[in-house]
Amino acid sequence: MTTKRSIRAFVAIMIMTLLLPAEAKTQKTRSSPEAMNQITGTESAIDETQQAGESEKLLMAESEQVLYVSITKGSNKNDGSKTSPLKNIDKAISIAQPGAIINIAGGVYMGTLNIGFIESPKAVQLFGSFDEDFSVQDIKVHPTAIQPDNESARSTRKAILKFTKDVAGTVIDHIVFDGGQRNAYHAKEGIIEGIEGGRLLPDTERPPVGNPTVFEPLLQFVSATTGGDVTIQNCVFVNGASFALQAGHRSGKFTVKNNVFVGNRMAAIEIYGTCASTGGPNTLALCGEVEIANNTILFTWSRTKDFLDMGYGVRVMTKCNYNIHHNIIGASILAGIDHTRFNKNEWVKADDNIFFVNKDKDFHFSPASNTRLRIDAGDFGDLEIASASGNKNEIPKELKISKAYLDGYLNARYSEKTDLDRNSAANQWRSMLGMNLQGTMSSSVTMFCNKYPWKETMNLFGNLSGYGAQ
Repeated sequence: MTTKRSIRAFVAIMIMTLLLPAEAKTQKTRSSPEAMNQITGTESAIDETQQAGESEKLLMAESEQVLYVSITKGSNKNDGSKTSPLKNIDKAISIAQPGAIINIAGGVYMGTLNIGFIESPKAVQLFGSFDEDFSVQDIKVHPTAIQPDNESARSTRKAILKFTKDVAGTVIDHIVFDGGQRNAYHAKEGIIEGIEGGRLLPDTERPPVGNPTVFEPLLQFVSATTGGDVTIQNCVFVNGASFALQAGHRSGKFTVKNNVFVGNRMAAIEIYGTCASTGGPNTLALCGEVEIANNTILFTWSRTKDFLDMGYGVRVMTKCNYNIHHNIIGASILAGIDHTRFNKNEWVKADDNIFFVNKDKDFHFSPASNTRLRIDAGDFGDLEIASASGNKNEIPKELKISKAYLDGYLNARYSEKTDLDRNSAANQWRSMLGMNLQGTMSSSVTMFCNKYPWKETMNLFGNLSGYGAQ
């Protein structure tokens, strides 16, 4: 279809493939074999030699602090031990030592006093979706959801989780980031049968009731962060009104693996280098690595409801070496991967990905200034990048997608209507004075960034062996 315009870790050296769940890294807790196998990545798809950077190993060796959080059983006056957990994630972060492990029971978290956001100036390891005994970690059965409500947008308009300074060794694992309860949606326009609410209201459009949408990422690492290895794994990012994951990356390796991204605006993943270029004018420094592997990325919407600007699954930015592989990237308003920011071609690999129904082709590429090529997965072999093999364009029938949402997306249309009454008194007067005539223009869209049912995103883990979130 076309459109007019998408984390004592002390059981010694067990960091292979995907990082082990947090309970296997603490002194006494263990997960069942079933839980260990449910939401972990595929060994064959991810190089075992590249899983943990040196800074992450150092933090796990030196930090012996393990804190526990439970929204239902905890209190912020507790000591944060397993038998006396804290209530809020932000409270745990505030008392944590750099590199501390924070285990979080399932439930909905909105920040202390429902402030609506969480910030951390230090590197921490957040492991969510535990049962109340902190013995089993399972995002499908008891998800940890950071999910602020619309009332929180009255006074706090920030990214749901933001890292502002030191990040080396940060791990985020088994957490759901959902902006759908905080966003504002149209009551009448863009209604889809079987989906709650209408189209997303931008932050500039105030709803009749409640507060405007917060135009900030779900998870953000600001440009001022100091760099180092970061791992985002086994998480869900859904209904982001801005980017799902936006990060400045100064050094080390930034790993995004085995996550689900659904119904986000602008781009699901945007990671850009922030180190200084010291070679003089027109030089580009290489800040670090970015690995984007085994993610399921679906329904990435444009910036505006006319479908003209952005809407990418992965947006390749500058100063980073990208390795994008074994992902499922589909239903992007524009392209599955955007490589138009003039990052060096020899720093970009895109291998063994599945693309489908990306409305403006699977890959956008700018080989020269003011040039944008739109390329299907079948033609990736002709790309002048470091590697582009094994990609295919096919619809995975195994994907457990909301059929109502899919139908609305496939049929999404934007229209404009202009009404110019040349005989109106105002226009007759303008005409006599030689002024331009004025009319009115109305626009509508059948669907735009509607709220995806967040609990249904759990169904997208493990749909296709070897590809996407496992």
